[in-house]
Amino acid sequence: MSSQFKTGTSTVDTERILLGSVVFAVLFLQLLVYPGVDMLVTALGAPVVLRGSTWFLAAELGASVLFVWVWGLISDARRVRVPLLRLGALLAAASYGGLAIIPQVVIVPFSGALAIRAIQGAATIGVLSLAMTMLMDLPGGHGRNMGAAGIAIGSGTALGAPTGGLLYGQGPFVPLATAAMLAVVIALLSTQLVDRIPASGNQSRQTSKTIITIVNRIRETPELLIPYAFGFIDRLSAGVFALAGTLYFRTVFNLSPAATGAMLFLFFGPFALFQYPFGSLSDRLGRAFPIVFGSIGYGFSVIAVGLAPTVTIVGVAMVTVGVVGALMSPATMALVTDLASEADRGVAMAGFNATGSIGFLTGVILAGTVAGATGFTTVFVLAGAVEVTLAAIAAPAVFRLASPRTEKQS
Repeated sequence: MSSQFKTGTSTVDTERILLGSVVFAVLFLQLLVYPGVDMLVTALGAPVVLRGSTWFLAAELGASVLFVWVWGLISDARRVRVPLLRLGALLAAASYGGLAIIPQVVIVPFSGALAIRAIQGAATIGVLSLAMTMLMDLPGGHGRNMGAAGIAIGSGTALGAPTGGLLYGQGPFVPLATAAMLAVVIALLSTQLVDRIPASGNQSRQTSKTIITIVNRIRETPELLIPYAFGFIDRLSAGVFALAGTLYFRTVFNLSPAATGAMLFLFFGPFALFQYPFGSLSDRLGRAFPIVFGSIGYGFSVIAVGLAPTVTIVGVAMVTVGVVGALMSPATMALVTDLASEADRGVAMAGFNATGSIGFLTGVILAGTVAGATGFTTVFVLAGAVEVTLAAIAAPAVFRLASPRTEKQS
């Protein structure tokens, strides 16, 4: 029996590593594009760099919001995740490869490039959301599983940004081509994955889900709106960094794409490093403290980035953002898992990713609008203030809902 237990534990650990690798690869390939997005949209024919960069990022995120629900809906209704994940990876490979090759062969209007970019968003959000849902399906502790997701997200973004900065030195389309190859790797990696969707006694509920049913599920568990709200605000600030942060470092401090990627690494490095231990910590101490105090610290750190007068101080602030971000992120995702029923995990995580994508999209649009009107400092101060305000307002509800607890085990 002990041998069987060890074998089962080893299998779960292996699956956790494989799924974490998928999450890592998705974020890595996405972040390859960001450090030199101004160069890319110029090569794609954008008439105005700031506006073109905003629309380029918004196209991906808008499609993510629209299609993440589709992936979650189908995976829960059909009781499969792996084949859908593989389909999403192949679609991502085709769209990234197409955007890297087609504009160099024929003249493509910028609107056509945005359409391909939207396909990229629809595909990659499916892979990401399904991989995270499969981590939710695993036994072994929701904080640990979401910590694995968090460290994969942090590592992918930490390494993707500086790598993308270096690849831009070889040409504006090189990051896209690299992303396409990585998507193929994800599709191949998916052949080693298996579905662990928990059995449900109510099959009619599984096979008759519609968008109305999804809304009803959220109405039945309104507590999900709390982690959703934090996910929205957290990703809003990430959207601000994706656009305003990149252009802020490139224009205000005159950093190259490679140096910009290195600056982003100062955030994503510690963000990745501390995800797993902080996730496990939330299993023992509860979700409330990491979510509330992590969000407050995160908000003030974001403000510090915008107010920093030198590159060195900006770097220190970026490291701080990464550490406190790692404190709150896995606890927020784990709270979604705690609250969701086993039958609705795909939809619950789709909702979290959807609100996150809406937040990211809002952050990009906010950054593009406010930065053009009042400058970059206002953008960071506004994003950080919103984060702190939400944490302060929601704190009583979070402590009531997510006090130290024995989480639901799979």
